[in-house]
Amino acid sequence: MDILENIWQGVTNYWRLVAEISILSVAIYYTLKFFRGTRGWPMVVALLGLIGATLLCAALKLTVLSSLLTSLFGFSAVAVLVIFQPELRRLLAGLGNLTFFASLREQRENTEVIVQAVERLSEARIGALIAIEQSTHLQDVVESGIIVDCEASPEMLETIFFPNNAIHDGGVIINEDRILSAACIFPLTRRQDISKTIGTRHRAAIGMSEESDSLVIVVSEETGSISTAYKGQLVRGISQTKLRATLTSVFVTPIRNRSFTGWIRSMKAKPENIPLQPKANHH
Repeated sequence: MDILENIWQGVTNYWRLVAEISILSVAIYYTLKFFRGTRGWPMVVALLGLIGATLLCAALKLTVLSSLLTSLFGFSAVAVLVIFQPELRRLLAGLGNLTFFASLREQRENTEVIVQAVERLSEARIGALIAIEQSTHLQDVVESGIIVDCEASPEMLETIFFPNNAIHDGGVIINEDRILSAACIFPLTRRQDISKTIGTRHRAAIGMSEESDSLVIVVSEETGSISTAYKGQLVRGISQTKLRATLTSVFVTPIRNRSFTGWIRSMKAKPENIPLQPKANHH
């Protein structure tokens, strides 16, 4: 009996070790996948370098260096919270958004309204900035503009962004089938790797997508080109078909599987990022 108990104990310890390593590996992989490409990614690389240097010093028994590097971890924890504030907010918002929130039919209808509105604005070369709210509430941004609180329609959006309209400047916040506010002030991105030819409207779109999980649509008033910003990534010069596909992938497809696994897959996936090559300035 002692032999069987020892065997069972050994097997149990082995699978416990395998489970712990697997869970940690998956957590580290998806964490790196989530933060890769964000403005805090260099901080991740530096932190990994710090960990590697600490382990090396410990292995070589460099007591003084090891002690100094270990003390830096306390400051690193605070720095991570500050630098990764937008990403952590989006991560926690995603965790709280795992429930069924609207029917497929309603979301398809809402998507089609936005596509039609953007198509009209693009054809007329009317500049527009539209943020579609998800789980991260944009109350502060909503209050920075003029409360509209009306049903979203192509006609209403076209009227808001018409150049002679008093509220055409700024952005519009949409939640499901409602226009919450217009003439809103969106936060500008602080990224330094963006071409200086990128206009304020596009910078505001990137900034909003960094600070929340909203998808932001931009229409250039100079060329009528359509761009989207999501999770800090700007995709420029897309067609109406591509816009519809993007909206569907973000707002319609996830409804079919609002599970933790589906959320993990959505965190892993990133929109196709078109390099920000210098172009004419789009206001």
